[in-house]
Amino acid sequence: MLGWSTRQALDSLLGQLRFLEAEIDRVQKPLEELANEPRHKPIIEELRQEAGVGLLTAMVYRTEIGQAGRFGRGRQVGKFVGLTPTSHESGQQSDRKGHISRQGPPRLRKVLCQASWVHIIHDDRARRIYQRLVSRNPKKKKIALVAVMRRLAVRMWHRMRKIERQQLQAGSECRA
Repeated sequence: MLGWSTRQALDSLLGQLRFLEAEIDRVQKPLEELANEPRHKPIIEELRQEAGVGLLTAMVYRTEIGQAGRFGRGRQVGKFVGLTPTSHESGQQSDRKGHISRQGPPRLRKVLCQASWVHIIHDDRARRIYQRLVSRNPKKKKIALVAVMRRLAVRMWHRMRKIERQQLQAGSECRA
């Protein structure tokens, strides 16, 4: 039924798909082993409870943030990740917000972006926030996504900090 050129193109695409699936398997195994180490496992499991956060996102977040306790507030997490707007001020003009600062690890922003799209689909509150911001100005979809990304990063920080506190309490009870 298919012509020769169509079969060739289809065979090429299927070969690429097999290669990509094998590559995913090759990367996934060591990542799962690392996530199952005792120092990471409780935190990764807690982070994955958040809608849209998978193994890769949780591991990248865990490794880039390090210790959640080093941040005193959620705002500091947003600044670290680089998802806060820059500020253009002068003495005579009012404060004007610019583009996001992009400080911090770009890899973390990339995985948060992907996780945020899934988060918007599966989390009703995130969807309402996104839709409310887009309804105000339909041309500002990126700004709405960044707001969801920043919110997701802070929620993940709260979860990570909760587990770190539990581990700290368990460790102090063992010593007592």
